[in-house]
Amino acid sequence: MARKRIAVIGAGISGMGAIKCCLDEDLEPTCFERNDDIGGLWKFQKNPSEKRPSIYKSVTINTSKEMMCFSDFPVPDHFPNYMHNCKLMEYFRMYAKHFGLLNYIQFKTKVESVRKRPDFSISGQWDVVVETDGIQKTMVFDGILVCSGHHTDPHLPLQSFPGIEKFEGSYFHSREYKSPEDYVGKRIIVVGIGNSGVDIAVELSRVAKQVFLSTRRGSWILHRVWDNGYPMDSSFFTRFHHFLWKISTTAAINNYLEKTVNSRFNHSHYGLQPQHRLLSQHPTVSDDLPNHIISGKVQVKPNVKEFTETDAIFDDDTVEENIDVVIFATGYSFSFPFLDGLIAVTDNEVSLYKLMFPPDLEKPTLAVIGLIQPLGIILPIAELQSRWAARVFKGLSKLPSVKTMKADIAQRKTAMEKRYVKTARHTIQVDHTEYMDEIATLVGVKPNLFFLFLSDPKLAMEVFFGPCTPYQYRLQGPGKWDGARRAILTQKERIIKPLKTRITSNDNHSTSGLPWTKLVPFGLAVLATGLAYFRYIHW
Repeated sequence: MARKRIAVIGAGISGMGAIKCCLDEDLEPTCFERNDDIGGLWKFQKNPSEKRPSIYKSVTINTSKEMMCFSDFPVPDHFPNYMHNCKLMEYFRMYAKHFGLLNYIQFKTKVESVRKRPDFSISGQWDVVVETDGIQKTMVFDGILVCSGHHTDPHLPLQSFPGIEKFEGSYFHSREYKSPEDYVGKRIIVVGIGNSGVDIAVELSRVAKQVFLSTRRGSWILHRVWDNGYPMDSSFFTRFHHFLWKISTTAAINNYLEKTVNSRFNHSHYGLQPQHRLLSQHPTVSDDLPNHIISGKVQVKPNVKEFTETDAIFDDDTVEENIDVVIFATGYSFSFPFLDGLIAVTDNEVSLYKLMFPPDLEKPTLAVIGLIQPLGIILPIAELQSRWAARVFKGLSKLPSVKTMKADIAQRKTAMEKRYVKTARHTIQVDHTEYMDEIATLVGVKPNLFFLFLSDPKLAMEVFFGPCTPYQYRLQGPGKWDGARRAILTQKERIIKPLKTRITSNDNHSTSGLPWTKLVPFGLAVLATGLAYFRYIHW
């Protein structure tokens, strides 16, 4: 039987993982990338083409290397925990070279349309029209993996800012910002308190005359450097913490987390504290913002009510005069124009089973990869999605009935509406460990803790108490990787390695102080009960 041919749309982080997962299942992938390089969003371009995602020159990732790597290809131990975008691209190139992924990518090729073939209800096949150098051709594929991301269309809600049309300074979406050189001595307003808005405000405040950070709701601020100087996500996302949260109340978790972040700086004093709870909004990550607020380089302001020719009037009726630049860090919307309406998007809402599969397709031969906004890390989630999709395409995994899929979609939507502030930003939210385990269960690769504690207690302790790194999903089942155990047991060493560029006299080389054993007090008592433990390992 001929190998099934799979079209992968996009060669960013999701697309590269998708190619590899197809190869692992003996599928034949062809990846179409409209750019001339891999990396997608993370490929810095000074002058990006319209509608393509883009980053600014100084961007450093907010997720640490052990948490964001591909599950069978650890980041080199000497790489920094939080990588600059050029270092991240270096890792992606290493991954692509190691697994020979470039052989399957057609660069400078745009996907114009993806349509069902006339016999789709029987074959599940697709006609894919692509364009290269102005020449179009149609190709037939057995499956489609849409890896185009959700940072494609800049969201610029100018209608929400009366007077902006008469503003005499410059204004633009944060996508257009690249570096601070052109903003020396300027008075600047940055609208939006997501990660991009905060990073740009902080960077510009080093050269600008004054930066104002305008926010409608405020935000809780997390920091990359967590307790004892370890990466925040490796401390935060552990199976132990996930267990404690499952048996606790949302209010108790919020109380603990808010107390923790307020112990660094009081969000109310800094004008940042929102009315919503910490887990009701995607948090912002910044180590620098409090320092720039306390030094006056950044001033936090409420929402802009109106612009005049030169000034900005805020909701509290304060006025800032002689504004030179307004940068709208107001996020992105996403769409799939090449799918010809197959997946409807309304206010960033889509109806996809597990945020991947359209439930009404006669054949499950199309999946969307990476259309998620995790409280956690996208890359390993997208990779796990691709592992599942590849097995569905191959017929090794089955989707449930349409009725079941639609019920699951409705339940997920209700849960998100109940938990999150209602914005277009909170329509594709997932919790890192919970969603990873959800997909891993469908693939058959969720770690079996009960078995591990019986057969390999040392490994089990690290899997349970240590960071929930991607390697955990290579310990068993389809795609098992022989290096997974060693990668897990040495992950602390790789975290410490790039920090030790100078050895101190009292360096004891111990990693026992890692904060993933610092727990909510009541959790210790609960964990001590054998019954609770037994129930957890049998989820």
